[in-house]
Amino acid sequence: MKIGVIGGAGVRTVIFINGLIARCEKLHITEVVLYDIDKEKLDIIEKLCRYVVKRSGSSLQVTAADEAVGAIRNMDYVVTTLRVGGDHARVVDERTALGRGVIGQETTGVGGFSMAVRTIPVLLEYMELIRREAPNAWVFNFTNPSGLVTQALYSAGYERVIGICDAPSSMKYRMAGFLGVSEEDLYVEFFGLNHLSWIRSVRVRGEDITKALISDDAFLSGIQEMEIFDREAIRETGLLPNEYLYYYYHRERALENMLRSPMTRGETIEAVNQAMFRELKAMDIDKDPEAALQVFLWGMQERENSYMTIESASAIRPKLEKGHLPIPEGMGYAGVMLDCIEGLQRDQPKSLVLSIPNRGALPFLQDEDVVEMTCFVSEGGIRPVGQTEVPDMCETYIRLIKRYERLTVEAVREGSREKAIQALMIHPLVNSWSLARDLVDDYEKAYGGAFLRKN
Repeated sequence: MKIGVIGGAGVRTVIFINGLIARCEKLHITEVVLYDIDKEKLDIIEKLCRYVVKRSGSSLQVTAADEAVGAIRNMDYVVTTLRVGGDHARVVDERTALGRGVIGQETTGVGGFSMAVRTIPVLLEYMELIRREAPNAWVFNFTNPSGLVTQALYSAGYERVIGICDAPSSMKYRMAGFLGVSEEDLYVEFFGLNHLSWIRSVRVRGEDITKALISDDAFLSGIQEMEIFDREAIRETGLLPNEYLYYYYHRERALENMLRSPMTRGETIEAVNQAMFRELKAMDIDKDPEAALQVFLWGMQERENSYMTIESASAIRPKLEKGHLPIPEGMGYAGVMLDCIEGLQRDQPKSLVLSIPNRGALPFLQDEDVVEMTCFVSEGGIRPVGQTEVPDMCETYIRLIKRYERLTVEAVREGSREKAIQALMIHPLVNSWSLARDLVDDYEKAYGGAFLRKN
């Protein structure tokens, strides 16, 4: 079986390949083909990936394609991981929003809106190519904002698409470590939308420990995703929040921290990536691939250790010594995708958190609405865990953000400025028609004809 990666020059590709090495034989995956419009970066990433494979002794083949069709034709699985406009577009998205006094995070709210508007038309072009060249392939969408983009693909008639986000799986990984249990013995039940989800049940070998965890100060301060929340905010809801709910639970705090910071998260990432690739371009990777890999891992460590620190005003996490860095064990996006592939190949169901069509899991949403839920995955298909009783607060937020997502998809499809304004107006992080109008005007000026182009 073969995997094609559209957007293969992204920095997470090396981590993706490393995660695949350990499981490729079990999953019958023999080849990965990378494609990206940035040929210079793709050449660097391909060399690093091939070195990681070589030093592991794996027989996995990694190649790069000159054209997108080379990473799509006859593929069994296709990964889409795009950043339309590059790192600097994220900077523009965030700074434009902050200039109007609103949060510009790249997936939640205004930044995610702008990224989706730029990304959806490009991704739909790739999806049409996939439909023609690999009609039976499963498409794993890593592209942010993952839930919104996956919704756009389903709404356009592409059904074999699964939205992947590593936030739930990363949280489960850390929870298992804190509790001293294996991930296989830990069941964590999420419900909601991508970056707008809650945990209602945590079980260890069948025993529900949710209430005990919510009342445990050591747990709430010992899990990276939980420590940024006020204890009362969690205990009053009786649910453990996805870390991105921080922007809703503590909006004014997040905005104040972002405005006070000399750099946005996007500017931080752009600077780290620029420094990393500048150093890698100056190296002879073929001659000393281990040194190049260490440069790459140092850059990735800088990215990961500063994650969510600007918004929460948290200290940057400690770094390991430069020059002796291991490839991260947590497999993130790759792990979720590979778990899904494994599940689809076996008769015993495997529980995973995925973005998939609702199909009645949340009774107040339409069947075709994309939700992020704990699912049971097997060769029989993907079945989301239904939720019969959803707290009013959660239902209100889910309904509102799903309406925002639908309007955004319609705005992109129709090239409608009016629907774009309506979408932003109802988003809780904007909540104003005039502010929504000004933001759409700002993005139209920033991106010109590339923003809300009619398809």
